[in-house]
Amino acid sequence: MEQLVINPSVKTPLIDFNAQSGVMLIQGRSIPQDSETFWEPVLKWFYAYAVQPAEQTKFIFDLEYFNISSSKRILFLLYKMAEMNDHNHDISVEWRCQDSDIDMREVGNDYACMVNVPFKFVDTKPSHLMAM
Repeated sequence: MEQLVINPSVKTPLIDFNAQSGVMLIQGRSIPQDSETFWEPVLKWFYAYAVQPAEQTKFIFDLEYFNISSSKRILFLLYKMAEMNDHNHDISVEWRCQDSDIDMREVGNDYACMVNVPFKFVDTKPSHLMAM
């Protein structure tokens, strides 16, 4: 299975899903005009990956901001991870956010309560690289 890489834009995050290493990264902001068009290939790729995942799958969410429609697609990914976890696949989520970003930490906590997947919260420092 080939790696899925979608370069970031002002309104869409970097998607870097590596089937070989099992590391999946979503980084940046997700406020696309048409969430369905942006997220459809991401979900399709991950659902195919879930059939024969790597020995360990680590999902890294390093999101600065996302809208409601993106939130729904992120939840679809988390539901698939929970399904994988229920089938004894080694799945973990690393939720990165600035310690001062109470909203993003709260959203991560909400997600962690909604799915049966181990979550680890990692404090990040402000990044000037994110400015686009």
